[in-house]
Amino acid sequence: MIDHLGIPVRDFAESKAFYLSALAPLGIGVVLEVDTEEGPALGMGTKGKPFFWISQASVGKGLHLALLAESRAQVDAFYAAALKAGASDNGPPGIRAHYHPNYYGAFVIDPNGVNLEAVCHAPG
Repeated sequence: MIDHLGIPVRDFAESKAFYLSALAPLGIGVVLEVDTEEGPALGMGTKGKPFFWISQASVGKGLHLALLAESRAQVDAFYAAALKAGASDNGPPGIRAHYHPNYYGAFVIDPNGVNLEAVCHAPG
């Protein structure tokens, strides 16, 4: 199951205004806004769950796709299997508390440049 999708944008303010306006009729709004190393990121969604993200990114940065894992062990297994299959590391398994206290994810870059993530939201 897809947990969330993120797209890089060149002009964060312009993109934020566009998506907030375009997605409002669907009931999709701001859930979370965070600062990253490259700049701001905005999580939009419904019922407190951000599932569509935009983030300030340099030109050429690829798509971000996060897949839902049932356990932290699955996140660990995903990471190991992806690296063995030829992906490159983009963040080892671990807690990402800036999203929420139980956010346990691992990130790799696939052969196509996609930032692929497995994430578990369940407590340890």
